[in-house]
Amino acid sequence: MKLRILGCSGGVSAGLHSTSLLVDDDILIDAGSGVGNLTLDEMAKIKHIFITHSHLDHVTFLPLLIDTIFDRVKEPVLIHGQEKTLQALQAYIFNWVVWPDFAELPRPETPVLSYSAMEPGSTWTNNGRKVEMIPVEHIVPTVGYRVEGESGGCFAFSGDTSTNDSLWDALNAHDKLDMLIVESAFSNRNLVLSKLAKHYCPELLAEDIKKLKHKTKIYITHRKPGEEETILKECLELMPDLDIIGLEGGETFTL
Repeated sequence: MKLRILGCSGGVSAGLHSTSLLVDDDILIDAGSGVGNLTLDEMAKIKHIFITHSHLDHVTFLPLLIDTIFDRVKEPVLIHGQEKTLQALQAYIFNWVVWPDFAELPRPETPVLSYSAMEPGSTWTNNGRKVEMIPVEHIVPTVGYRVEGESGGCFAFSGDTSTNDSLWDALNAHDKLDMLIVESAFSNRNLVLSKLAKHYCPELLAEDIKKLKHKTKIYITHRKPGEEETILKECLELMPDLDIIGLEGGETFTL
């Protein structure tokens, strides 16, 4: 299984792109501005898109992606997510006002996209790969995902979250975890804001990650532009015994 980090920033700036992860060549996790790093041919290979939640930085390029590959797909692209997340996409983006409803185009019987609701705790399987939806704690209904490849390699992505038990319990229920991508959006000086917005900062993450039983590489994502070095430095200081790496965007991993 191949994992490509298209975008992992908590904002945008020159060279910074919001969250989007490409698994192999046909699965996308979130559709932030990182999708713009794909070529037209690469976009056309995407068959499944798993959305963590409805916030704009995680779905902003979804309507543009669908519009771009409109005449290149022979079967609908499946958008996977919680029911409430899919309802938000239909109500606020694909609503004929902000963007056309591609679940009805080019014809209702042969649309370019379709929705597939998942329940937290459920697992989707395809060609030996498994995607488990894990509930997490954020300001809107949000999930993370644990993804396992055909050969058994696996990674987990926290999505946007703060202090919770559900993520760690779900990961501990498995015998293996090769890498964890977990957010820390703010530095510790924004501890109060982190709690209000339900994001991790290094202090909150350091306390929560004690719940994880696996020894694995930990990649910090969703760092706010301009605070990347501070956030990583605080993570390293508070969690000196862990293998912590700042995710930059553009990395490719084989699991």
